[in-house]
Amino acid sequence: MLTFDRIAATGTDRIAVEITTLVIAGWAGRDEEAVRHHIEELAAIGVPPPSSVPVYYRAAAANLTQAPVLEVLGPDSSGEVEPVIVSLADGLWLGLGSDHTDRKAEAAGIALSKQLCGKPVGTTLWRFEEVEAHWDALEIRATATIDGVATIYQQGLLSALRHPRDLMARSPALPAGSLMFCGTLGAIGGIRPSSHFAMELRDPVLGRTLRHDYGITILPVVS
Repeated sequence: MLTFDRIAATGTDRIAVEITTLVIAGWAGRDEEAVRHHIEELAAIGVPPPSSVPVYYRAAAANLTQAPVLEVLGPDSSGEVEPVIVSLADGLWLGLGSDHTDRKAEAAGIALSKQLCGKPVGTTLWRFEEVEAHWDALEIRATATIDGVATIYQQGLLSALRHPRDLMARSPALPAGSLMFCGTLGAIGGIRPSSHFAMELRDPVLGRTLRHDYGITILPVVS
């Protein structure tokens, strides 16, 4: 069960939700030429291309976590800040999450790497309808603590990503109890592991911000 504080124009509440379907939208950038170029770059180093663009990876809903610390196996994983859409009985809600991924496993298979790490999600949601019209103005940012220094790791406007309506029109159905990660921005300075990952989703139109953070504990790889 996940617990969310929901903020809407009509009021706020707190609910406990059982998420039964987890979908991770990949290759969700709006600039299709840039996406194709990145696919070719990765193919050159052995990462297989996606079967479609965008592509919808499935992972176990049990991977979702709101714990303050994420345990990972080995030093080769990293976070990715993403907007998330949560489908509930009373409609769609917008939240914040990290598609934390094992990068070593990613070279063997992206779908496999998505399953190997927990997926942290924030504890606050906004009603999607209240931000839908100004989606492109929303700003997302991640700060990663690397070698003891908090560094801006990702930052940009959601105009760089496909609109959720576009993603949902192409995706499998998202019945109540579904959660979809909606894509991410490039890492500033390259993909790197960190000991702490902090995320923000800022709405300059309504003057509010979603925040979430988590620590990362590395478990030893024993052969």
